[in-house]
This record gives sequence, C-alpha cells and structure tokens, in this order.
Amino acid sequence: MIVLDSSGWIEFFADGPFAEQYAEQLKHPQHVLTPTVALYEVYKWIKRERSEEQALIAVAAMQKTRVVPLSDDIALAAADISLAERLAMADSIMLATARTHHAELLTGDSDFAGMDGVTVFAKT
Repeated sequence: MIVLDSSGWIEFFADGPFAEQYAEQLKHPQHVLTPTVALYEVYKWIKRERSEEQALIAVAAMQKTRVVPLSDDIALAAADISLAERLAMADSIMLATARTHHAELLTGDSDFAGMDGVTVFAKT
C-alpha cells in the first residue's frame, strides 16, 4: 500500500518531471490510499491554476483510489507527528495516514527527506 501525497498528485496531473514514477504507482489504484486532505489541496491547486472542470476531473481520478477520511486516530497521530517532526498540518496528516495503514508515503516534498516509510522524488 502507498499514500500519494498532494505534491505527488499535482506532479502527476501537471505532467511534471516525476509524473511517470507516480503514474507507475497509479496503475494499481486499489493499492493507493488518498487522504481527504489531498482531495482538498489538489482540487484547490488545479482550480486556481487551470479550471474547475479540470479540478473535478482530477478529483474523480483520485476517487478511484481508496479515499481515507480523517479519523480521530489519524488526527491525534498527525498532531504527534507534527510536534515531533515539525511538519505542517496537511503533511502530518499524510504521514499519519500512511503510518496508520502501514503504507509508504510517496512525495515530492523535501520536508519528508530522511523519514522512515517515505520516498521523496527530489526535484533537481
């Protein structure tokens, strides 16, 4: 199982330098967990940068994965992660979701560099 964070989804939809690596992971959507906060962030970014129509198309694609709502357990784990790792709220929720479900977090966000259970596709 993997969690693809918002930066990964945006990279995929924007056809960025690591889009193919993310696309490879998305070939098996049943193995992809998508935190609800990723829906928020991706919808907002695509609507702002492109259009509402494209944002809705992106969300529909994301909903083919297993969307994971923010539960009490994930929220508390995210708060602990945020304090320990000095991560922002959304990043902490992504990592807490991954860890709660024993999944690997895939991201393009260098804030996660060196953390257990995280693969960072670093931008050069």
